[in-house]
Amino acid sequence: MARPKGEFNAAPMADIAFLLLIFFLVATTFDVDTGIMRKLPPIPDEEQQRQQDDKQIKERNVFEVLINSNDQLLVEGDPMDISNLRESAKEFIVNPRNETDLPEMEMKEVPFFGETERTKGIVSLQNDRGTSYEMYMKVQNELTAAYNEVHDDLAMRKFGQHYKELTKEKKDAIDEKYPMIISEAEPKNVGGN
Repeated sequence: MARPKGEFNAAPMADIAFLLLIFFLVATTFDVDTGIMRKLPPIPDEEQQRQQDDKQIKERNVFEVLINSNDQLLVEGDPMDISNLRESAKEFIVNPRNETDLPEMEMKEVPFFGETERTKGIVSLQNDRGTSYEMYMKVQNELTAAYNEVHDDLAMRKFGQHYKELTKEKKDAIDEKYPMIISEAEPKNVGGN
């Protein structure tokens, strides 16, 4: 006697595969890329753009930071160890003795400060195409930390509170007095001694 051929119902297999797919989608965590928090300047209107083009940025108002392909730091044309970058940047940002080789100050009405000096300083960061991401991030962190310390020092002197504890209006006033302007040029070959 011949055995009857068995039939196999595959419909439950599709259900199981679907449930496994849902399980792995729900249970899997995905790495999220993080970026650098920077507030971009507003797009200037045509008149502002014309005025900006006419106005050249004076050399003394630019703090030039270069990273070469060997991850060596060149600040204002001189080699520097990254451990000294933060203090050098803070000196540039604040210009406490109004030195002629550090950024100019302009008088401006700033809330909570009244008519006060405001820095014209810009930090210019440029790296080589061969610069390691790790060194680039270290330099970014030091420059950001310099601005954060300048903001916190001013907040403690003016308001007796740390910058992060201030109201939005007070933070905005401090940001206006010492704006964080880090200009990044497109990477190129800046040398590798």
